[in-house]
Amino acid sequence: MRVPFARAVTVACPAPMPNSAVSDAADAGFSLVELLVAMGITLSILGVAFTVVSGWQLAFGAENERADQQQRLRVAVNAISRDLALAGAGAHLGNSPGPLGLFVASVFPFRQGALTPDPPGTVRADTLTVLYVPPQTAAQTTLQQPLVARSGTAFVNLDAGCPSADSTCGFAAGMDVMVYDDTGAYDTFRVASVQPGALDLQHDMPDTPQSYAAGAQIAEAVSHTYSLKTDPLTDTFQLTHYDGVSSEAAVVDHAVGLTFEYFGDPLPPILLRPVTDPTGPWTTYGPRPPRRNVRSTAYAAGENCVFRIDPTTGLHMPRLAQLGNGSASLVKLTEAQLNDGPWCPDETNQHRYDADLLRIRRVSVTLRIEASLTAFRGPAGILFTRGGSSRSARQWVADQEIRFDISPKNLSVSRARL
Repeated sequence: MRVPFARAVTVACPAPMPNSAVSDAADAGFSLVELLVAMGITLSILGVAFTVVSGWQLAFGAENERADQQQRLRVAVNAISRDLALAGAGAHLGNSPGPLGLFVASVFPFRQGALTPDPPGTVRADTLTVLYVPPQTAAQTTLQQPLVARSGTAFVNLDAGCPSADSTCGFAAGMDVMVYDDTGAYDTFRVASVQPGALDLQHDMPDTPQSYAAGAQIAEAVSHTYSLKTDPLTDTFQLTHYDGVSSEAAVVDHAVGLTFEYFGDPLPPILLRPVTDPTGPWTTYGPRPPRRNVRSTAYAAGENCVFRIDPTTGLHMPRLAQLGNGSASLVKLTEAQLNDGPWCPDETNQHRYDADLLRIRRVSVTLRIEASLTAFRGPAGILFTRGGSSRSARQWVADQEIRFDISPKNLSVSRARL
């Protein structure tokens, strides 16, 4: 057996490095160029990270602001819609039931009440006042004795609609009430105290010589005024609510636009039955005229703000003109039509209002809300009513605007009769 030849292999090992050389290599570290490159890479990564995180933060803040805008819009729309939907609700018990539109107007383009009321003939696009009798109230009856439009005592009848065994017919201290009659006049009061068959009233409007005869209606009623408050000096932009007496408060902040538009019945009021009939309704809308030999206002005998006597026939004719193109479709009421008369109850009354307000059947509301922080608002223009400090479109939160229509059912009763 042959054994293979084995060749010896010699491996060369490097000589050990002296201790001094090892120490010199360790002390050398990184070069300046290497350090700068490393720092540049690190800063680039941090810059990208901060940019991403900042974008997320801005997006998160903008989404929160949009949600807050929508919430403020919802609150404002609910408040206006709730009260406007009840506009014109009148007494439903007692001797003179029916919507307010058969007696007085209930939607006004101005502020009415005890605090800084607008003068007669005012038409403000950003202000709305509505009146109505709460549907659930039983406090509604008639006057037993005449009442002058100032603070004092009102003696009331205990009509059939009054709660049984209640000597005050459901009225209570602190309650807001309204007195109105078939001349087109109305006044609002707050009940200071009650006694059997009598109410101590505080007048909530400027005093006038207006006198309400025995038999005039008195009922619990509420007044709601919505308006836009703008004060650049204090950076106050609010939708406000006023109760017609003493309480005024903001509904929502940062409201920068509010517009009310009114759409009315193009047809003038007509008589449904003779004014001598003991029960109504006598007209499609508006107060019934007095008998031909009776003068109840500054108008001639037998006339009022919506009816006149034709000199040829001697019959009652509408004082209001027909609007539109002859169709029954609602027409938009202009500012000129709402402040040119004829006036109810007459042109001498200090609380007069345009008779065309009795036509209103629908109200269109436009409301605009801005972002609360200037950091989310860009330059003033289409997107922003008031400019802000932001120059980055990624964080802009544009103004939100909503338009909605309300057709109060109590204002449309006359159209249902035709």
